[in-house]
Amino acid sequence: MNKYLIEIPGDLSLRDWKVFLATWGGSGLAKKAPGTMGSLASIPLGFLLQYFFGIPGLLVGIGLCIWIGTDAVHYYMHQTGKEDPPEVVIDETLGMWIAAIPAATHWQLWLLAFALFRLFDIKKPWPCSFYDQKRKGAWSVMMDDFFAGIYALLGTCMGALMLF
Repeated sequence: MNKYLIEIPGDLSLRDWKVFLATWGGSGLAKKAPGTMGSLASIPLGFLLQYFFGIPGLLVGIGLCIWIGTDAVHYYMHQTGKEDPPEVVIDETLGMWIAAIPAATHWQLWLLAFALFRLFDIKKPWPCSFYDQKRKGAWSVMMDDFFAGIYALLGTCMGALMLF
């Protein structure tokens, strides 16, 4: 047993694409701060989407994250019997990418988007708290981070205006 990583329950494996996606390549398996690790691990692909395809590319990534990510979360939750397992971090990827929409390829704005997203994901202002506490299922797992990403997006937009 590794003291730094959460073990994937049952007979699940990172070779299963839904498990791989739900844990964002295994980044959510960190025992300490899996949400932060998932958020950090989402930055390289989000940055590349912005670099090569601009905002439209990131928006397509966000759409795919909602669609395929919700299915992966549902699968993982069903297979493990866990409700909002900490190792599932595709929702952090969703929120991080939403927060970074105005960041383009500016590292300062990616840093701001990361800090603001983590703040709102941890503090859970309404409606994040509604989805986190009152609702159940994969959709709620995704939506609490969706709204944290929206709050962080607003802050990142303000940062972009101040920076440029």
